[in-house]
Amino acid sequence: MKLTALLLVLICFCGWAGAQTQTGKASFYADKFEGLPTANGEKYKHNKLTAAHKTLPFGTRVKVTNLSNNQSVEVVINDRGPYVDGRIIDLSRSAAEQLGFINLGIADVKLEVVDPGDGKSKSQPVAIDNVSVDENEYYDFEISSIKPKGFGVQIGTYQELVNLMRLAQNLKGSYKKKIIVQVKILNGVKYYSLIIGPFSTRSKAENFHNEVKAKYSGSFIVDYGLLK
Repeated sequence: MKLTALLLVLICFCGWAGAQTQTGKASFYADKFEGLPTANGEKYKHNKLTAAHKTLPFGTRVKVTNLSNNQSVEVVINDRGPYVDGRIIDLSRSAAEQLGFINLGIADVKLEVVDPGDGKSKSQPVAIDNVSVDENEYYDFEISSIKPKGFGVQIGTYQELVNLMRLAQNLKGSYKKKIIVQVKILNGVKYYSLIIGPFSTRSKAENFHNEVKAKYSGSFIVDYGLLK
């Protein structure tokens, strides 16, 4: 058995040379979503400072600045979206009010990750550590540090490397696609996220995600451009 694992090292917050930023358009939730569950299980409340983002981990605290008036607000990511071209974040109504664009509907904004989470969010990685390991179990790695482009599909996040290696082996054999391991440090704890890809377009990543999401319910699409 031969396993190719490509390492992408992402040092969150304290380990970054500078803040992770992104610019684009922001929108806000319509009133009809009040009380409905978000992607991490919490109910949407218009008076809470929360937001939806396509790829940032749940529990991430983000500073959002309206580029037209320089007003800022900090929100916590608890949902996925928006899925409209050009839009990078969907804000709660109260967050949009603080940024002063309720009447306009959308605004040009800058996002800055200021905190990767407090460790209490439902979205924090859950380690699966109880495994039975054969003492004669060996894995052959070809490892390269890379800067992937395009999109990937994150399958899961692990602390125990044996889980990561076994699943990577199975996925590579089943889907015949590249496997990327993203190293994350959250609250001083190291986690390993297993990502399939890269795919050249979001639509290709979505097609593959539709293929695997029934089996891997926690999977989601990763935009590598946001990890730089």
